[in-house]
Amino acid sequence: MNFGRISTAMVTPFDNLEEVDYSAVTKLVNHLISNGSDSLVIAGTTGESPTLSKEEKLTLFEHVVKVVNGRVPVIAGTGCNNTKASIELTKKAEKTGVDAVMLVTPYYSKPSQEGMYLHFKKVAESTQLPVMLYNIPGRSAAGLTPETIIRLAETENIMAVKEASGDLDAMAYIIEHTPEDFLLYSGDDSLTLPVMSIGGAGVVSISSHIIGNEMQDMVQSFLNGHPQYASKRHRELLPTMKSMFTAPSPSPVKAALEIQGIISGDVRLPMVRLNEEEMNMLRSTLRPKTTFYVS
Repeated sequence: MNFGRISTAMVTPFDNLEEVDYSAVTKLVNHLISNGSDSLVIAGTTGESPTLSKEEKLTLFEHVVKVVNGRVPVIAGTGCNNTKASIELTKKAEKTGVDAVMLVTPYYSKPSQEGMYLHFKKVAESTQLPVMLYNIPGRSAAGLTPETIIRLAETENIMAVKEASGDLDAMAYIIEHTPEDFLLYSGDDSLTLPVMSIGGAGVVSISSHIIGNEMQDMVQSFLNGHPQYASKRHRELLPTMKSMFTAPSPSPVKAALEIQGIISGDVRLPMVRLNEEEMNMLRSTLRPKTTFYVS
């Protein structure tokens, strides 16, 4: 399974009653595919998965698969801190036609490395779908060690990891000690280029909602032997990347999408919309998009 270089962790559009807005989902999916996204992660943390019911997630998976219509891979977020529930959702997601699943590190419970290894292995063995691990210790309170990720990479259908630890040394170690076809993606937009420079595959991104084509420009320039230009693009894009995290995610990126007239900025509690001061700061950061692709 090729997830591409830029996989977008897609937000879940809501209406002003906090219900999933499926017409906005359709518009957003088409926007993302047209603007640099090689694959889509649905109902991940950025998709406000803690606030989505199991039924909402499955309906969302079905809808996105239908809209995408085979244009890019669809990765369903089916992980949680309940192994049995994650297996159940993964099996049901497989029937919706998604191309892969993402499994987040079990949060709150703070399991041991052995517990996390067995959790991921058991969920992966319950499905024929490719699996992407998601290591995000900052949100889950427990992180996978490089050794555990390397061990999990031996499982046939565990094919990738979204690594959001921010630890480049650990990422280099993982890349060095896993099979060549095991893919490591940055979980931080601002580390996309550094991670690729040590052998990473790309990024699972939030900023690509707004600057997807520009990020592709940076990535493709690097791959085509233009590192200085890629570095320049990285520096130019960094303020926008940072602006997506000036408040708890996904409120800033939803606000940016609203500014651009793509979807509403509505979120579900306990997330809240940006206040007027935060919106003004975001508007001052966003710039007209330009693309200078170097072949």
